[in-house]
Parts: sequence; structure tokens; C-alpha cells
Amino acid sequence: MKKILPFIILCLLIASFLFLTVKTYAKEISSELSNNFFRLHILANSDSADDQALKLKVRDSIINYMNSQNFKSKDESIKYVQNNITKFYEIAEKVVKENGYDYKINIELGNFYFPTKYYGNISLPAGFYDGIKINIGEAKGQNWWCSLFPPLCFVDISSGVVDEESLELLENNLDKEEFNLITDTDENVHFKFKLIELLNHKNNNNQ
Repeated sequence: MKKILPFIILCLLIASFLFLTVKTYAKEISSELSNNFFRLHILANSDSADDQALKLKVRDSIINYMNSQNFKSKDESIKYVQNNITKFYEIAEKVVKENGYDYKINIELGNFYFPTKYYGNISLPAGFYDGIKINIGEAKGQNWWCSLFPPLCFVDISSGVVDEESLELLENNLDKEEFNLITDTDENVHFKFKLIELLNHKNNNNQ
């Protein structure tokens, strides 16, 4: 037993070191991704077909408005939203009224938890990201997410491919490790992605 004990202690130390290393890696990557993305989150009034259709109409109007601005950085996009928040209310409220509803619109800017999302050939791991949340009515329906910067809201779902301009923006704003993590399908990269996803999901449940 005396001979085995040092071996057990060594194994525990190695396991602890590996866990801390993985945890630190996940935290750093998540932080960098969060620092470079500005997300959009829209919640429908309910899960009824009409309310879900209304949510998508609000989405389309907001996306069309944001895509016309041609932002070059996350900070630029956030500052614009902060300075023009009344415009977002106007857009959403107009869509709601034009479709015959009187739902109230509530908009929040902050740092929110987002589940893992796939935008064509881009995969964003679950985690906390800065974003704008648009609540329609009671906001008890299914959610819709995308990224306002870099602009991934206009992905062609039928082809499942992010355009070259958006990919270039991603590559310019992320380092090689982060860019590969969300665009590469290599098994080793996929394993890292899953580790980050698992740890971020656990952190969210602990809050």
C-alpha cells in the first residue's frame, strides 16, 4: 500500500493539473469569443404559429436594418445600438402593429447565456455573449438567435454556407486558434469545441 500511495497521489495531481489546464483554456477561448461577437436574441410572445411568424418578421426587419450599417468592429456595432435603441423599438413596434397585434416590446442590452448555435459552416459554442434581447409581448415563445457582428444573420440556410465577407471579418477579429475552433471540422478541434461547450454549460447551470 505504501508503494501504491505515491502513485495514486501523482495520478491525482496530474489529473488536477489537466483539469485546470482545460478549464483555463476553455475560459480564455470563451472570453475571446465573447469579446468579438455581438449577438441578437428575439423571443416570441408564445409558441403559436402566428406568434412565431410575427417573431420572424420582427427578425427580418431588425436584420435588414443592421446589415445596412456595415460595421467594422463589435464595439462600433454596440455603440450604434446603444445610441439608437429607440430605432429598434420603432422597428419592432411597427412590425407588430402592421400585423394586427398590440404586444409590448421590451429590449435589453447585456451579457446573456447563449446555447451552442450553428450558422452554416460556423459553430459558436455555448457561453456568455454581449447581445441585444428583443422580447415580444410575454416573451414565452421559442427563441431565435444570430450574430449581428460579425454579421451572420443573413446566412443562406439552403446552402448552409457563410459568405466570404463574413468569414474574412471573423478571421480578422479572431486569432488562429479561435477561428479554427469555430470553422474547422477536424476531430481534435471538434473535441476542444465539445470541452468548451460542456464547461460553459456547467457554469451556466451553477449560476
